[in-house]
Amino acid sequence: NNDWNRANRMPSNTWEPHENNYMPQEDDWDRDMLLDPAWEKQQRKTFTAWCNSHLRKAGTQIENIEEDFRDGLKLMLLLEVISGERLAKPERGKMRVHKISNVNKALHYITSKGVKLVSIGAEEIVDGNAKMTLGMIWTIILRFAIQDISVEETSAKEGLLLWCQRKTAPYKNVNIQNFHISWKDGLGFCALIHRHRPELIDYGKLRKDDPMTNLNTAFDVAEKYLDIPKMLDAEDIVGTARPDEKAIMTYVSSFYHAFSGAQKAETAANRICKVLAVNQENEQLMEDYEKLASDLLEWIRRTIPWLENRAPENTMQAMQQKLEDFRDYRRQHKPPKVQEKCQLEINFNTLQTKLRLSNRPAFMPSEGKMVSDVSNAWGGLEGAEKGYEEWLLNEIRRLERLDHLAEKFRQKAAIHETWTEGKEVMLQARDFETASLSEIKALLKKHEAFESDLAAHQDRVEQIAAIAQELNELDYYDSPSVNARCQNICDQWDALGALTQKRSEALQRTEKLLETIDQLYLEFAKRAAPFNNWMEGAMEDLQDTFIVHTIEEIQGLSTAHEQFKATLPDADKERGAILGIHNEIAKIVATYHVNMAGTNPYTTINPQDINAKWDKVRQLVPQRDQALIEEHARQQNNERLRRQFANQANVIGPWIQTKMEEIGRISIEMHGTLEDQLTHLRQYEKNIVNYKPKIDQLEGDHQLIQEALIFDNKHTNYTMEHIRVGWEQLLTTIARTINEIENQILTRDAKGISQDQMNEFRASFNHFDRDHSGTLGAEEFKACLISLGFDIANDAQKTGMMEAEDFKTCLISLGYNMGEAEFSRIMSIVDPNRVGVVTFQAFIDFMSRETADTDTADQVMASFKVLAGDKNYILADELRRELPPDQAEYCIARMAPYAGPDAIPGALDYMSFSTALYGESDL
Repeated sequence: NNDWNRANRMPSNTWEPHENNYMPQEDDWDRDMLLDPAWEKQQRKTFTAWCNSHLRKAGTQIENIEEDFRDGLKLMLLLEVISGERLAKPERGKMRVHKISNVNKALHYITSKGVKLVSIGAEEIVDGNAKMTLGMIWTIILRFAIQDISVEETSAKEGLLLWCQRKTAPYKNVNIQNFHISWKDGLGFCALIHRHRPELIDYGKLRKDDPMTNLNTAFDVAEKYLDIPKMLDAEDIVGTARPDEKAIMTYVSSFYHAFSGAQKAETAANRICKVLAVNQENEQLMEDYEKLASDLLEWIRRTIPWLENRAPENTMQAMQQKLEDFRDYRRQHKPPKVQEKCQLEINFNTLQTKLRLSNRPAFMPSEGKMVSDVSNAWGGLEGAEKGYEEWLLNEIRRLERLDHLAEKFRQKAAIHETWTEGKEVMLQARDFETASLSEIKALLKKHEAFESDLAAHQDRVEQIAAIAQELNELDYYDSPSVNARCQNICDQWDALGALTQKRSEALQRTEKLLETIDQLYLEFAKRAAPFNNWMEGAMEDLQDTFIVHTIEEIQGLSTAHEQFKATLPDADKERGAILGIHNEIAKIVATYHVNMAGTNPYTTINPQDINAKWDKVRQLVPQRDQALIEEHARQQNNERLRRQFANQANVIGPWIQTKMEEIGRISIEMHGTLEDQLTHLRQYEKNIVNYKPKIDQLEGDHQLIQEALIFDNKHTNYTMEHIRVGWEQLLTTIARTINEIENQILTRDAKGISQDQMNEFRASFNHFDRDHSGTLGAEEFKACLISLGFDIANDAQKTGMMEAEDFKTCLISLGYNMGEAEFSRIMSIVDPNRVGVVTFQAFIDFMSRETADTDTADQVMASFKVLAGDKNYILADELRRELPPDQAEYCIARMAPYAGPDAIPGALDYMSFSTALYGESDL
């Protein structure tokens, strides 16, 4: 045993290959097992039966394994039968030296097959050492019966165990985990036979609690129908706590070789499953792309007419609702669509990369759903969007101006209409016909005062007409009523002028008859009328509404108001003087008992009216003060909003620009593995997304500015539109950079490019990209290629690309010796658009494709041929038996009926299906 070996400084009796171990150490010959008589008995029977299964092909056999191999003759014969090769001519003598010579020839042959024999010498075999003889036979079994068994690149033992597990997986009460106790109940052997030859065993009648029947059934059927000799005894296996592992492995390997044809079918089925899985995944990606493109184009189609509708509204409230709808579109509806557009481009690039790496034809979306079509439609959307917000704000300004002008028109019109009330009746009165001379003179003076008053109102009428004209020019919605009212005022004004002229002429005719005039009344009327008109104008100005947008404008209004207040003392003096005239008139009337009836015949203005209007002016002055103060405060708040927005925008704008530059540098100066770069970029993307609350806060400040009707901001050059566009570009750029790294990983893994090679390509590119622009000029590109070992001496034009002849020369320098036809084929691959140049990426893709171990249409067709049993067609039942259900149905639904001369009902054409998987170009 091993402890005995270590104690006596003896190496364990193992076999080793010269270069690679064929099996793990635990599969080596182990003397521990020979200590158990049951195991040694099982090995003797199994190894003897295995040897005889081969020796009988030469017409002989052995009875005693340690005796019959002593002369070396049958040992050499065994090796010739199992290898199919001729060994050196054996010695025919009976002496010990002849026997040792023959055994050495056999051992040397084993050694020549890459097996290193340790502690197994010819003398021990010649002397009949049972342990050494069994160890030697186990070495031969390992080398010639088990070594080449490998499933999915596993070792021989693991491969054989995995094969057993897969074949017996569907069977109840079978759980193969090893090569000893898992086989004691016999169901494992029966399952292997039933899986490949179900007609030989009625598996449903077997019971787990009857191992003797199960084992004998399997052994008898294997010997009778499968030509597998009976290498084990059911009694020995059932009666042993742990059957011998090597005996079981030897026996099971015979089943493996007996069913090798079925193994080929399984391998073919696995290959087809992989190809179909790739096609199913690619078809799902194509469907996802088509749906996303359709949804995005439909949204754009619905949105553009809304943005292009520039029909103005009549009211400020309606236009402000339009502005709010547009804000919701920019904040809520458009950002998800920006992400969808970016995701559409990423999905398209990823799909094309997967198709190229799996040798599938490039994906061509439905008509009108190309990435370029979506980009063009998006451009149309942004074109419709451009200027829409500016139009809304201009319309709001226009409506605001219109409302102000309309209110001003109504105020002036109301004042004028109040003044003209009764004037026509007065001018048409015939009172002068029966008046006395003094009354006539009074009427004449009164009429002169009225003419002065009428002239003073001329400016207001002109202002009313000018405001109406401006409302018409600004397309005021209620212009008809404004025009009608203005026309009435103008017509009335013309009528007053005509009546005034007519009455004046009448009074002048009567003046010769009436010469009495009261100079004091006349002077009062002349001074009172302008003063009264001044007070009315002052009241009108003090009640006039105003619209300002800056501090400077409100300060200008405040200055004008202060200048007006400075004239009040002089006006009060004038009021005193006018009232003094009235007092003088009263004094004269009282003194001379003039019959004036206590009224001024020259004017309707009386001291009470003057005092009342003066009080009104004094009352309006502080109200105007308060209005100006409130407006000044509002403008100060607007200035605060401007500065608040500008402070944030002046930080966010440069931050976005800095991040864009950093992403550009990161995409050029990446270090570490592609996975490290991808992790770093995703963390970088997370940091950028975490900045979104600052953008939202700025949106909130921008909304406050618009609600305050602030239309300019001298504190910053950044508008909200600049920030939005920059933010969207930043998110799109980081997403595209991440997608580039993901596609590099796909290319690296699919093409077998090592991480060192990827690092070398990146290092060379960065070294020659001296301006850190992310691109190489012609000379830089040439130097980069040379640094990677490419001979481009014939690239005479120094363009950074290779012309067709230069590319051919480069391929020849790399070992490609081709004729014109072959070169034309290669050019159709690397230059599909026939522009006559080859990019560096196309060159790398071509070299990777030529050297990569990928599946082809011919390989898939050969796999189907195996499943079909070499027929030119395959049946649906054969597909369902060998492939998983979903992939079998996938093939059945897409395979056309086979129409060859040897066709039978239900035959399917797997050849045309294999071709369709790769497209016509692959053939």
